[in-house]
Amino acid sequence: MKVLLINGSPKENGNTYQALSEVAKTLNEDGIETEIISIGKRAIQGCIACGMCGRIGKCTFNDDLYAKIWRVVKDGIDGLVIGSPVYYGGPNGSLCALLDRMFYSMGRMLEYKPGASVIVCRRGGASAAFDRLNKYFTIMNMPVVSSQYWNMAYGQTPGQVKQDEEGMQTMRTLGHNMAWMLKKLNVAEDGHPQREQPTWTNFIK
Repeated sequence: MKVLLINGSPKENGNTYQALSEVAKTLNEDGIETEIISIGKRAIQGCIACGMCGRIGKCTFNDDLYAKIWRVVKDGIDGLVIGSPVYYGGPNGSLCALLDRMFYSMGRMLEYKPGASVIVCRRGGASAAFDRLNKYFTIMNMPVVSSQYWNMAYGQTPGQVKQDEEGMQTMRTLGHNMAWMLKKLNVAEDGHPQREQPTWTNFIK
C-alpha cells in the first residue's frame, strides 16, 4: 500500500514539509509506503476548463510537476495527504491551481481512496484552509481521515512546528488512523459502492 503526500508550500523543507514528514514516518512504521512531492517555487498553471483531460486522460498542460504526480497516481496509490501553509486564511493559491487540475483530470483514479489535509499556520486561518482542502475529497467520494484534533500545527520559521507537541501528536495520530483505514477498507480488493448515473441540476435553464 502507498500514500502520496503533496507538500503545498514553496519551502521544500519548511514547517509544512516537516508536519507531512511526521505523518509519513508514522505511516511507514505501520507498514505503508509513502512518497512526498513538493510543489516548489515555480508558477503553476490553473485549470482553464478546456475539457481536454476528458479526451486524452490527463491535463493538456503537462508541466513537470503535474506529469510527476500523474505518473505516481497512475502507477497506483491507496491514499492521499495534502499539506499547505495558510495564506490569507486559505491554502496556498499555487497548490489550489494544481489541485483543480489534478482532481478534474485524475478524479476517477482517486475515487474511494482515503484522503486527508494537513494545515500549518503561524496563528490563524487554519480551520478555513482545512475546510477548503477537504472539499476536494468530499466531491470525489473519498473517505476523509480524521485525527484527535483538526489536522493543523503551528510554526513560523522552519523547525518551529516541531515545538508544537500537540500538533505533532495530531500528525502521528493521523498517520495511524490512515494506515488503519487503508487496511480495513482494502479498496483494491473490496471494490466500492455501485453509483447511480450522475444527475446534473442547473439553476438557470
